[in-house]
Amino acid sequence: MRLFFTTALALALAAPAAAQQQPLRPIDRIYRLEQQVAAGQAVAATQANRLTSLENQLAELLRANAEVGRRLAATEAQLNELRTEQDQRNRAQEAGTPAPARPQAPVSGPPVTGGATALPAATGNFEADGEAAYDVGYQLWQQKKYDQAITALRAMTSAFPNHRRVSWANNLTGRALLDGGQPRAAAEALLANYRGNPKGERAPDSLFYLGQSLVALKQSSQACKAYAELEEVYGDKMRPDLKAMLPGAKNRAGCR
Repeated sequence: MRLFFTTALALALAAPAAAQQQPLRPIDRIYRLEQQVAAGQAVAATQANRLTSLENQLAELLRANAEVGRRLAATEAQLNELRTEQDQRNRAQEAGTPAPARPQAPVSGPPVTGGATALPAATGNFEADGEAAYDVGYQLWQQKKYDQAITALRAMTSAFPNHRRVSWANNLTGRALLDGGQPRAAAEALLANYRGNPKGERAPDSLFYLGQSLVALKQSSQACKAYAELEEVYGDKMRPDLKAMLPGAKNRAGCR
């Protein structure tokens, strides 16, 4: 009896374990696989959405950069055109020849009357504002309003100290002083422009007109030294019009 009970108990205990170890049915396996596939697809969809969003952001940045590049190139082209035209006008007028006509209105300040000289209204463009400020002084010099021209040119160099026209403005200040009958002040201004920025675009001109100022001060030997330095330092780098004026200036100073 005891043997039967023990055997029955062993069988009863073994039955649940056997049931627990029973393999999954095919349908259960399929269901579990479907759940795993669905979860994987959800993760993949999320990653795909993120990737699409990043691609869209990158494309937008590229379009924005391309537009900025186009605008910058257009601005630089306009600025270079303005600079070239302004150089042509100034060279032609300083040499006493008619300036080529511009297809549009030049950048210049308002007409100056009386003793007051004001810079033109700023536009926020450093290059253009500096050009306009220089042009105010240049136009006054052309009109033989030398005192007003000097005031305007000095205001330009003060307001735009790093502008490429500073060399031009300082040189023209010296010329205005010379034309206005102040050769000593002219010599000081021209010498300062040459020494302060020997690589400036109008440094050679300042040496030339320094010689003119020294001749006016009856210091011909010093004028000849200025002309000699002009030839030694700049030589073939001189503009053709300046080089053409040099022999006559040396003859008038009695240079050997």
